[in-house]
Amino acid sequence: MSNGSNVSKLYEVSINQCVNLMLANRGRTTLVQGHMGSGKSSILKMLGERLPTHTTVYFDCTTKDLGDMALPVLQHVDRDGCVRFIPHEELGIHLGKPVIVMIDEFGKANNSVKNALLRFMLEREFAGYKLHPDSIIFATTNLGAEGVGDLLPPHARNRMTIFRMRNSTTEEWVENFAIPQGIDPVMIAFVLDDRYKKDLAAKFDEVDDPKTNEYIYHPKDKGREAFFTWRSCHAASDWLKVRSELSTHELTSALIGTIGNKAAAELAAFVAVGDQLPSLDSIKKSPLTADVPTAPVACSMVVYRTLSCIERNWMDSWMDYLARLPRELQVMFAMQVRKNNYAKRDEVMSNAKFTKWCLDNNFIAVTDKK
Repeated sequence: MSNGSNVSKLYEVSINQCVNLMLANRGRTTLVQGHMGSGKSSILKMLGERLPTHTTVYFDCTTKDLGDMALPVLQHVDRDGCVRFIPHEELGIHLGKPVIVMIDEFGKANNSVKNALLRFMLEREFAGYKLHPDSIIFATTNLGAEGVGDLLPPHARNRMTIFRMRNSTTEEWVENFAIPQGIDPVMIAFVLDDRYKKDLAAKFDEVDDPKTNEYIYHPKDKGREAFFTWRSCHAASDWLKVRSELSTHELTSALIGTIGNKAAAELAAFVAVGDQLPSLDSIKKSPLTADVPTAPVACSMVVYRTLSCIERNWMDSWMDYLARLPRELQVMFAMQVRKNNYAKRDEVMSNAKFTKWCLDNNFIAVTDKK
């Protein structure tokens, strides 16, 4: 690895830091390089949430050729004296208002498309039309070392600022994505388990021999048809959510085809535990008698399941049930609730029983400052 690559890795930024950088300098186009499945495309949604008056626009480079960029408008030569072009709607120019344009998979675009986009990315202009001045443009691409066809010529690189985005840690993924998006609690418990957490979150450029980590993508092992990333983890969660409709054989086949043989085999044990959790209905109706799992991992699943779906009308029941769980899980629930990005924070923190729990446990029920 070159010294330049080492320096780039030293100054990798998180997905939240990428968003902060783009917001701080909206007039400069940026490009985010990162591992596949690391959540680069999520930046568009995150920016949209921070700038609700902007319109988000997705430009998919992998589906475009030069002829898709703009279409000519028929003109009378003796009247207009020129040919005009109408830009593709995915560039957002026609909207005439502030937009956030994500140019996805820029490194995989045809060379003609890359060249056609250069002035748009540098000067915010295309085919004679200008973007609204408050607009943001950013691009995404995979790391060249992954060997999936991402190429950035020097003249293109020099027109933008490039960030290398690091993978989210397991804890960051759970807090910022898994809980807000309602990822299946079995999957959350799986990725947090100390037996697998380090390997599942590993990056290929930190693993010299792919045989030492059979969970993740590695360019030296071309035989891995499926592997674990945060993106495929989300997909596997979607399969877990419909497992009641599937046989064990069908579910296992789907998981193997989503996260690979190794991860699917390990996840199966967590599925068996997850299927023995007390039902939400039993907690809502009989919190003092509903089953409390004996296995710590199962108790964790109950808490994560509740974090994703709690509603104001059964908060009292949940607090009665929570008191029967180990204290460390009670604290874990309270810690997650107080996060600024927890969507159901108001439902929980306005509950009298939760407030009483905080007072009884000397827990300061205030949100973290960002």
